[in-house]
Amino acid sequence: MVLIMPFPLIALGVLAIVVIILMSIYSIGPTQIGLVRKRFGAKLPGDNPLAFHGEAGYQAEMLMPGLRFKLCLVYAVTKHPWVQVPAGQIGVVIAQVGHSCPMGAKSAVYKTEFGNFSDLKVFVDQGGQKGVQRPVLPPGSLGPIHPLAFLVITKPEVFGVPVASDLSLLASSKGRLTYHAFGLDEKQLEVTRISPRPSEVGRVVDMIGIVTTLEGQPLPAGDIASRLGGFADVGSLETETTGDVTTDARLIETILGNQNDQHSAYQDFQKFLDLGGRIGLQHDPLLYGAYNLNPFLLRVEEVPMLVVEQGQVAVMKAYVGLPTQDTSGVDFKFGSLVRPGHRGIWQEPLRTGKYPINPRCYQAVIVPTFILTLNWADVVSQAHNLDSQLKQIEAKSSEGFAFAIDLQVQIHIPDTQAPYVISMVGSVPNLVNEVLQAAVGNHFRNKLQSMPAVRFIASREEVQQGAFEYVKAELAKYRVETRGVYIQAVVLPQQLVEVLTQREIANQEVETYKMQRSAQDQRTETEKAKGTADMQAELAKAQVGVEIQNNRSAARKMEALGEAAYIEQTGAAQGAQVRSVGLARAEAYAQQVAALGANATALVNAIEALSKSSVPFMPNTLVMGEGGGPLSGLMALLMRQVDAGLAKKPPAV
Repeated sequence: MVLIMPFPLIALGVLAIVVIILMSIYSIGPTQIGLVRKRFGAKLPGDNPLAFHGEAGYQAEMLMPGLRFKLCLVYAVTKHPWVQVPAGQIGVVIAQVGHSCPMGAKSAVYKTEFGNFSDLKVFVDQGGQKGVQRPVLPPGSLGPIHPLAFLVITKPEVFGVPVASDLSLLASSKGRLTYHAFGLDEKQLEVTRISPRPSEVGRVVDMIGIVTTLEGQPLPAGDIASRLGGFADVGSLETETTGDVTTDARLIETILGNQNDQHSAYQDFQKFLDLGGRIGLQHDPLLYGAYNLNPFLLRVEEVPMLVVEQGQVAVMKAYVGLPTQDTSGVDFKFGSLVRPGHRGIWQEPLRTGKYPINPRCYQAVIVPTFILTLNWADVVSQAHNLDSQLKQIEAKSSEGFAFAIDLQVQIHIPDTQAPYVISMVGSVPNLVNEVLQAAVGNHFRNKLQSMPAVRFIASREEVQQGAFEYVKAELAKYRVETRGVYIQAVVLPQQLVEVLTQREIANQEVETYKMQRSAQDQRTETEKAKGTADMQAELAKAQVGVEIQNNRSAARKMEALGEAAYIEQTGAAQGAQVRSVGLARAEAYAQQVAALGANATALVNAIEALSKSSVPFMPNTLVMGEGGGPLSGLMALLMRQVDAGLAKKPPAV
């Protein structure tokens, strides 16, 4: 017997089948995927939320774009967008399927086969692990990533269906998940950029990124930062036995040459760990650039780059490196100086340049090597601020007068001595405020207290030179050169000012009197010069006359000398003649005496003498008076004078 169903029932059945078929056809958009959930079937094995072998629940196989058929009575299909990461942002991937991570691990091991996580089967078959994946999706990524196998956290939204109950409840209550649910902030989902920044004063400040990793093996005992390979490369350079001896400059270059290229600047975090990267502070910073860094595994802090200007050096205090090996010698008692690469103060400072130094591993002490001018006054140097705490030196003289002294000191720290200076005093401000201020202030207080105020003022130059020698000797103990000590001004007490003012007025009056006297003397000299000028002709004539008389005197003197010589020679000749004549006469007289006798000889010679004489035997004029009275005598005298005058007259020729 054939059962014939009524037509309405057949039509209803056909309609139901058509409806079911239509409801089982899904149109998946070009940037969508279909997540399939099987309504019934075998129980899922283990703790995986996905079915790979037809078990009930979410299926590993997704529906790709296009028209897809899944019987609605057996499967439920939900549409989800492809994962899309906007430009300038990153996508953090969290796997909800796979093997469990090892105990203590904070992220899952990544293999290159996983690609961008769009192939779920490869991920599971190659041993993918649940949890935070180490790489991130770069900006602009677009891919059909399984929405239940992976959650992808981006700044605009979180892609995927959370499995964890707390996340599911949160998603249900708020309609969708955001990055806040994972403890992230907006900045962490952006590409990390290291670039210069403008400062408050309008200058551009160079920046570097200090990296701290949140996963890896613990640091070795005693280390505070991780450096790939430690400092073995520095140690090998120091022990080189071939070629030139390794210089400190080469060691510094090795230390500053970071190894970020080996792990793509922490972007390939899996390789970083494979190379032996440790958890915690990293020695090598990030330089200028943009980096896709996983915010669950890395933290980056931007700090200014070390800039050493012209006229400066940077003394480095290293907190990381090889063990300390002091190179300062046994006579240096102020700490350890070491070669670059060791812990301690580097014996070689950094000179002019820019250095990507990690300030968490090294402390740079900037030391000015130009001549520093320090003012003990109310003004502050424009080139630096080191003398901001220096004030006028206040002291008292031996009489109790209070003084305020403005002082200026110039010092110089040689670049090669800068590490020694920092090892002794810690910093340049300490050198100024602790060492120099005490030395200078105490010297002037002691000096002024030991002498009267007036003497201090009068011997200011001497006091200044003494201060220079004292400060020079004191700073030499710290290997600092002293270039000058100058007393700028001395603020005197009012009582002393009055006394000195009166004294100066008196001194000025004395000087005025001296100048007036000098003016009178000058006036006298002027008048004398004027008179001399007026009598110049007479003076010239008199001078010529004096010269003529001098010449005549000289001529007469020469004539007299000549005549004296003539007389002397003539006298000598005449004397010789007289002597010869006398001798001859004496001989003749002797012969006459012998022949005639003495009396006869005398008479003969007397008569001969009278005959040769010009005197007359008888007077030429005979005056006779009667009775021989006075008149006859006067006439006789007169005639005698006349005869004498005639006798003196030369005979007529």
